[in-house]
Amino acid sequence: MSVACGVECVVVLGCLRWAWKRCTYVGSYDSDSWVIATAEEFEPIPRVCRLILAVYEPDLHCPKYSPAGGYRLNPDWVVKRVTYEQTLGHAPPYLIYADHDAREIVLAIRGLNLAKESDYKLLLDNRLGKQMFDGGYVHRGLLKSATWLLNAESETLRRLWEENGREYKMVFVGHSLGSGVAALLSVIVVNHGDQLGGIPRSLVKCYAVAPARCMSLNMAVKYADVINSVILQDDFLPRTPTPLEDIFKSIFCLPCLLFLVCLRDTFIPEGRKLRDPRRLYAPGRIYHIVERKFCRCGRYPPEVRTAIPVDGRFEHIVLSCNATSDHAIIWIEREAEKALWTLRELGAETITIPPKVQKLDRKLTLEKEHKDALERAVSLNIPHAVTSDEEPSGTIEEPSSTGKEPCQDDIEPVSQKEKSFYKNARTNWNILVEKLFNRNESGKMLLRRDDSVTGSGSGSTNR
Repeated sequence: MSVACGVECVVVLGCLRWAWKRCTYVGSYDSDSWVIATAEEFEPIPRVCRLILAVYEPDLHCPKYSPAGGYRLNPDWVVKRVTYEQTLGHAPPYLIYADHDAREIVLAIRGLNLAKESDYKLLLDNRLGKQMFDGGYVHRGLLKSATWLLNAESETLRRLWEENGREYKMVFVGHSLGSGVAALLSVIVVNHGDQLGGIPRSLVKCYAVAPARCMSLNMAVKYADVINSVILQDDFLPRTPTPLEDIFKSIFCLPCLLFLVCLRDTFIPEGRKLRDPRRLYAPGRIYHIVERKFCRCGRYPPEVRTAIPVDGRFEHIVLSCNATSDHAIIWIEREAEKALWTLRELGAETITIPPKVQKLDRKLTLEKEHKDALERAVSLNIPHAVTSDEEPSGTIEEPSSTGKEPCQDDIEPVSQKEKSFYKNARTNWNILVEKLFNRNESGKMLLRRDDSVTGSGSGSTNR
């Protein structure tokens, strides 16, 4: 009897300890060890948030959402606005904006509309591990939406870039659902920049605000020099590995779903999560806006922490009453503007005395951080991770039907007829995206071969 009581006490204490740790876990813990961002690298983010808000505006000359800072969108620079009626449900509404002050061509995509059936269709067009792309996995519906958008607007984007001296940056921005579309847009353009007039990778940027988990970990790290994710404090969407379609099917009981996800992930080792090639993550480099601390009431002057995390990439659900409000684009825009002013003030201060708490200054360049993150991904045996020296050229080799490794001679070169077609006719982005596809059957063969090489066995992928 006493033994049974002792076991019960141990179980109860264990459950209480887990509940205490989960209920007291706050969003700021995710980025405790990250460095503080600089005002220079964070400067575009409030501006792109404002451009996303402009997609929601019924009249840009009389904006409904007043900007938090001094940035004002010039309606005369809006090249095109596209509504739900024009996209026919293939993509969320968006606008194309030529920002001549910042020397950028911006394509801004709005987030999920809970009243639109077409947005749900994009989310439901997916199954975990269904779509292999560019050496990793992506959300199938978001990829199809990105391809459709490029088919519709690539000629406009190319014309704008060439008219402005081929010097403007090509910037893709989106919020929530639109962030996944924007991230995959940037991946396609980076691999096929020649179809947009030869735009180099260095001029392609993406800002995914409140991002959806839309690509596998090796891709999230690989494109961290192009894609930047912006997350406000406790936002639920970048943290939950639950598929998007399950989240929004359960939108009216979201707290219950998040609690169950917390409970489930408690019993999954981190190594198993990292070795699962189908698990989707928030893309690119992450900027985490922190404005609340544990056991402190109200909001504080926000600070921005940044890193290219590999392990521990926002894996913990935060049980917070702000988990959904922190997802709102209007709050993110306001807090990003406050954070930028704070970063500018810190940069303008002249330090005359040593700080009370010693901190490691950020001396590494962004390029060095990206290279270190790629090497970290390889060291953790993340499937299909590559170093900067081993990055593929953008095409994926598929194993032959005989199961042998394809050699360079087996890859069919682009014919003169195809080159002429691409040069003289309107680009078909579906054909170009096929070059980055791996059929699911081929993907399984690749995974089995990787398992035999790395020795991870059948437990490295979820069935």
